[in-house]
Amino acid sequence: MSFQPLLRQRAIAPVVLMTGAILYPKNTVHAESMELTHSIHDRKPIYDDTPSTPYAPPSTPSVPDTTTPLPRTSISTSPTPTDRLAAQIKRTRLFLHAQAMTAENKTNDLMSRFLHLESSFTSTIASLAPPKESGEHLLPGGIYVLVAAMAGSIVTRNRNILLRATMPVAVGIGAAYAVLPLTTRNVGNLVWSYEERYPVIRDNHLRLRNQISHVWQTGKAHSQMGLAMAEDKVEGVREAVEEWVRKGR
Repeated sequence: MSFQPLLRQRAIAPVVLMTGAILYPKNTVHAESMELTHSIHDRKPIYDDTPSTPYAPPSTPSVPDTTTPLPRTSISTSPTPTDRLAAQIKRTRLFLHAQAMTAENKTNDLMSRFLHLESSFTSTIASLAPPKESGEHLLPGGIYVLVAAMAGSIVTRNRNILLRATMPVAVGIGAAYAVLPLTTRNVGNLVWSYEERYPVIRDNHLRLRNQISHVWQTGKAHSQMGLAMAEDKVEGVREAVEEWVRKGR
């Protein structure tokens, strides 16, 4: 009967220990264990002269960057048939493009020259017309000049070929100077501007004009002389008649 309390105490002791283990907080045990671990690592040895180094966690190995492209090894290969065909097509296209540009430039130059000639021709024809205040009319005046030239041709139809060739031109030019003086002067200046480009034609024209002017001046002087002689003879005849009439009285 004396051993029963001891047995009861031994049976209660495990229950109390298990209850304490269940109710005892785990964080306190963990904190104590962490403090114990740090105290162990931070403790300095007594006989160590080297300075203590702080605890450093092991570093993780660096992973190589796989995004950097690796250098390619140069391999000399001959061009493929596709590359040769592409190069030939490129040369053909460039040649055709150059030919098309050359043809386009030549066409543009030709059209520019044609437009320039057309503008020059129209401006030249417009410059030949007389001003409005001059009173000249091209339509009836031109008809008169043509009629005069045809009359000169009719008059010289039975003469030699030189006279038949020059007489209508001379009569037409004379009628033009008489009927359309301003227009004829403008045409003469235009012809002279073209003749100045050729020295041979210019010199011959000047020589012929001087000869015609000399003949004209000589003919005019002879006509004036003949007119004066005729007037003198008429005056002599008139005086003789007057003297004869006076004596008859």
